[in-house]
Amino acid sequence: MKHSQTRHALCTLLLAATTTLGQSVNAEPRQVILIIGDGMDEQQVTIARNYLKGANGELLLDQMPLRGASQILTIQDKVNGRPIYVADSANTATSMATGEVTSRGRIATSAGNDQDLTTITEIAAAAGLRSGIVSTASVTDATPSAFAAHINFRMCENPDAMVDITYRDIPLGDCSQDLKANGGKGSIAEQLAESQLNVILGGGSKHFVPMAEGQAKSVAQVAQDNGFHLVTSAAELSAAPVEQRLLGTFSESTMPVRLQGEGGREAEEAEPSLLNHVHPYLGDVTMPEPMNCEANPEFANVPTLQQMTDAALRHLSHENDRGFFLMIESASIDKQSHERKPCGSIGEVEQLEEALASAMAFADSHPNTLVVVTADHSQAAQLIPEESLFAAFPLPTFTPGKVARINTPEGSRMAVNYATTNFMMEEHTGAAVPVYSNAEGIGRIAPFIRQPEIFTITRKYLGL
Repeated sequence: MKHSQTRHALCTLLLAATTTLGQSVNAEPRQVILIIGDGMDEQQVTIARNYLKGANGELLLDQMPLRGASQILTIQDKVNGRPIYVADSANTATSMATGEVTSRGRIATSAGNDQDLTTITEIAAAAGLRSGIVSTASVTDATPSAFAAHINFRMCENPDAMVDITYRDIPLGDCSQDLKANGGKGSIAEQLAESQLNVILGGGSKHFVPMAEGQAKSVAQVAQDNGFHLVTSAAELSAAPVEQRLLGTFSESTMPVRLQGEGGREAEEAEPSLLNHVHPYLGDVTMPEPMNCEANPEFANVPTLQQMTDAALRHLSHENDRGFFLMIESASIDKQSHERKPCGSIGEVEQLEEALASAMAFADSHPNTLVVVTADHSQAAQLIPEESLFAAFPLPTFTPGKVARINTPEGSRMAVNYATTNFMMEEHTGAAVPVYSNAEGIGRIAPFIRQPEIFTITRKYLGL
């Protein structure tokens, strides 16, 4: 086992005692709402701003009282591992959830010795505070799960995906040591079902269908036995008893995005002429046809991120005199970038903006609420000239990547380029990411921080 029961009990008692002292100083309940735009770097924000508000417009993000930057930290998977300069969502969410730097793919576990890392939601629960996770991804995906589960590999999302995980016969990983039969805590879905979280909302229903390890009941039934009220639609979400713990899964996996390229189009390659293949200064090039962003019809079948946020805030604040921690993730800024679909990413930034509006309204009516918005890592997607700066030269200049030429509502055209890999999916990049906050963050969040400091800022604000 990674932690003995005795050690866990002692830690819980110490956390509770420490927090009781902290709460005596802060008599009023305190809340932290952490909003994560997965892959939402400056490129993604700028692309979304241009489309949603225009080049001279402002997002709600731009109006936040505090603006800074967060440096991403990642290490190799061994004790005292060397830095790796490009992260994934598992290790970055772990940084924010636990304050520790780990390796890619890990969910709240340490690099090298594979020890469980205590999360902010576990500390909050030990102190009598409520907590919740909301995501447009599967709730078992890397970012949300890192706040409440512990496992060595992010793809071990349900009891049927724990041993010899493969994709098209390619070995990906293994979580055998985390099987309950081997003294572990089981799959991510099982750990969420057995967690002390008060609210879990997002996609991922398929991960709660399998039988729980060693039991004759599904993971969803385990969650019900643990006191969760289960919902699967927007109507059920709005009608859910506010006094009950809540587990909502509204799609089999990642939730549908709001916007898509017309006809499902994604970024495409430029097509140089045959003569250009003979010499780069000869011939010409045909660029992909411009596209419009259009509504995704599947989006109408699920609750919005704002609706899930509003429900989470209702449940977490109901008759609560201790406070809470809530993590909200707009996941498909990243996921759509992996697929080279800028319209989908734009729609997800818009969803984040709406969730932020709800968070700010809640903070306005509930003093002592810290709202922080950031990203877990940067992503592929570059805003490039729609017409090359070198077009004046008689040369067939074009991007070596894949590009989407998007018609914008203000009557112009925007070119978004993807060029991190020749694989079927784009990769993350290694830049620092923005950090935004309401006025409660002033004096608490420095202009430049390292990502694990988000955990420390959260813990101190909550008096834990």
